[in-house]
Amino acid sequence: MKAIHIIGRKNSGKTTLIVELIQHFSSQGIRVGSIKHTHHRHELDVPGKDSFRHREAGANPVAILSPGMTAIFRPNPSGDASDGYEWIEPLFGDCELVLVEGNSATSQTKLEVWRKATLTEPMALHDSAIRAVISDDTPEVPQPVWRRNDIVAIADRILKFVRE
Repeated sequence: MKAIHIIGRKNSGKTTLIVELIQHFSSQGIRVGSIKHTHHRHELDVPGKDSFRHREAGANPVAILSPGMTAIFRPNPSGDASDGYEWIEPLFGDCELVLVEGNSATSQTKLEVWRKATLTEPMALHDSAIRAVISDDTPEVPQPVWRRNDIVAIADRILKFVRE
């Protein structure tokens, strides 16, 4: 799975950037998948509904198939969301790239979205594994700074990483 992790602090604009990139890639005929990585524990299924009750009874995994959407719920006994990548990778087999929102601890390619308005310092100052910072501000970081308002240039650079 050729994944690019878009990381950044809360309210830095990660989701907005990913949505714009997905729209751009899709308009170019590039099949792109996405993953939201979170370290928060919360219930993805609806408590009390049939699928939830199946899982509570011990089914593993549990799937919901409907005319418009399919979902699979699988417990993560390790408590580490990163453990799920290997399991879901086959689902992304026909994607040219996968944009992952989050997971700053990954060893895969990371790009940081940073905004001065968040009143936080760029993560790139302490993480040399971040390949570039995406911002409309001018952070003083050792990595290249890509202009946030240039989606086409960001997308082209991401494709270069994926095709390396």
